[in-house]
Amino acid sequence: MDYNARLDKAIGRLHDEGRYRTFIDIERSNGHYPHATWTRPDGSEQRITVWCGNDYLGMGQHPVVLKAMHDALEATGAGSGGTRNISGTTIYHKMLEAELADLHKKEAALLFTSAYIANDSTLSTLSKLFPGLIIYSDELNHASMIEGIRRNGGEKRIFKHNDLDHLREMLKADDPDTPKLIAFESVYSMDGDFAPMAHICDLADEFGALTYLDEVHAVGMYGTRGGGVAERDGLMNRIDIINGTLAKAFGVMGGYIAASAKMCDAIRSYAPGFIFTTSLPPTVAAGAAASVAHLKTDQSLRDQHHERAQVLKTRLQAVGLPLIDHGSHIVPVIVGNPVHTKILSDMLLERYSIYVQPINFPTVPRGTERLRFTPSPVHGRFEMDALVRAMDALWSHCALNRADMSA
Repeated sequence: MDYNARLDKAIGRLHDEGRYRTFIDIERSNGHYPHATWTRPDGSEQRITVWCGNDYLGMGQHPVVLKAMHDALEATGAGSGGTRNISGTTIYHKMLEAELADLHKKEAALLFTSAYIANDSTLSTLSKLFPGLIIYSDELNHASMIEGIRRNGGEKRIFKHNDLDHLREMLKADDPDTPKLIAFESVYSMDGDFAPMAHICDLADEFGALTYLDEVHAVGMYGTRGGGVAERDGLMNRIDIINGTLAKAFGVMGGYIAASAKMCDAIRSYAPGFIFTTSLPPTVAAGAAASVAHLKTDQSLRDQHHERAQVLKTRLQAVGLPLIDHGSHIVPVIVGNPVHTKILSDMLLERYSIYVQPINFPTVPRGTERLRFTPSPVHGRFEMDALVRAMDALWSHCALNRADMSA
């Protein structure tokens, strides 16, 4: 067998479909984000503005976070030294877990190296704790949830996105004595729509199901202390397990779950993804703890964030661009063709020094390919003016439809 030919064919297919992912070389400028330096393949450099980063609040360059990380680096050195039970638990890890438990008003929290690993490890372990568990999963849940549920090995039910009637129908059809868990997200990152959380909790109560909520695209940004949509809507006490990230609004790295002390202890004791993974470096844990603590009291950043998102939506709509607006901080502009999406992304970067990556299948359904913008408090009027002008010009240049695909 010619293995290289098989690899060439697989990669070539992605190129032909316009779905090949290009990782461009970007060096962020501390204190100047969203501005960064792009190093081209030929080694030349170009100053650019990043419009697709998930450092939603700019906390990755906040002085409080940087000081905490510098202090921890000087105190402990670079790495953690091992897994949590092999010298990898420090005062910084315990401090961060305490901050997260307090943030979500839970008894405990458990750290992972990413929210992907937190989802995968937790969801794949629950069947060991609850034999016969059936997981009811929203069809648009993140890949990490899908993978965790797949590896769980138990039964699963996939309900139509945010469709309460379909979810009820599935719950009602199963044995009432069977353990159940409903897994969903608070904010779906590609369309920016919200789950009907209160109604899902009602169904969970009615049918005796646990609730598992992914708040990755909401923690830090929603609620009076940044506890996410569940905090904003007064529902944290009705969610059994909350998954979150430290790499987006908190600006650092890592993931976690927050739940009862017994639930966290059980996952800690049974999940291979937790047991056998080197823990976060103390510097990262310290920075994340400082970020979480700061955002509990800094409502101004959240207010600026949502204001910038609304202004950008209004301005893009004013020039007729087909964007989706569900009231969240995410600004998706529909292109509807993978090749065109990639071309637009390339032209924005090369001609206008604006970086936004193309979002194509399988991340989104075919025909809904898009550019996904993530405005932040550090995107000012100058950056927004440049983006709107560039998008307006390119839409005309590429003869794309205006506003006929918006939802």
